[in-house]
Formats: sequence, C-alpha cells, structure tokens
Amino acid sequence: MGRTLLLTPLFFLLLILPWMWTPSGAQAPDIAEHRTCQYCGMDRRHYAHSRMLIVYEDGTASGACSIYCAAIDLAVHNEKTPVDILVADYDTHELVDAEKAHWVIGGNRPGVMTKRAKWAFRSKEAALAFVRTNGGVPASFDDVIKATYLDMFSDSKMIRAKRKLRQMHQ
Repeated sequence: MGRTLLLTPLFFLLLILPWMWTPSGAQAPDIAEHRTCQYCGMDRRHYAHSRMLIVYEDGTASGACSIYCAAIDLAVHNEKTPVDILVADYDTHELVDAEKAHWVIGGNRPGVMTKRAKWAFRSKEAALAFVRTNGGVPASFDDVIKATYLDMFSDSKMIRAKRKLRQMHQ
C-alpha cells in the first residue's frame, strides 16, 4: 500500500505533464496564424526552435518549419519581394531577423528537414557556445541559404525515403 501511495502522484504527474508542457514560442502569434508548414505539413509548434516567417512586400506571409521549407517558399515566390525574413533563435525560440542572426551549419544535432543542420542564434556568443558543445561552423545567412539550396536535392531524397519507410510501417 505504501508503494501505491508513492506511485500514484508520480503516475498523475506523468499523465498531466504532456498537457502542461508546451515548447517556448508555442503561443507565438506567427504559430497561431501559421500553425502548420505549408510545404511539409509539420506542426510549427513542435519546431518552434527552427521555424521561420517570411513577410512579403504585398502583405502576404508564409510560415515554415525550417530553413529548408523557407528556401522552397522563397524560390516558389521569386516574383515577390521579402521585406522580413525571420527565424527562431535556437535557444529562446523567439523570432529574430534571419539576416542579422548568427548561424551555425552542421554539428551533431539532427537538422529539421535536412541532413546538414542549420541553426540560428540571436547572439554570436550563443552561436559559438553551440559550436563548442555540438560542433558545426559559424555562418552568415547568405552562407546558410546557399548551403540549403546546395543540400536540397539530397535532403529531398532523404525526406522521400523517410516518408516511404513510415508508410511501409503503418
């Protein structure tokens, strides 16, 4: 009986914890407005650390789960002029100007929609701390966009293979 009394609060906590916990940025207005990525369908709340928001001169906006999907949007809408390209800070999940962010390419953290990760940080110190802990190389936004387009073919193949594997196991 003593063991049951001890385990009951633990069981209750494990039962309600998923409802209580939401990732940082999950209540952000851009997530409420663009809940899923229009290119891959992923829930942007769960990718609050890698999400992007592109605002175009004509007033339209596009929410993406990652730099991969944001690059697709920029390519598909090359007739539009972006006025803001925002990316989530990896640590705080707050949106920052992608062109002013301090980026890291690579490292041992799995990327979102890509084999070669690309992460953004508000500060240079945070980016360098990530590199010290996880590897990768510091980069500019231009470097990251170029790397994203260079990686796109192999990343698309990887995504299709993962999707096919998931379908086989359903």
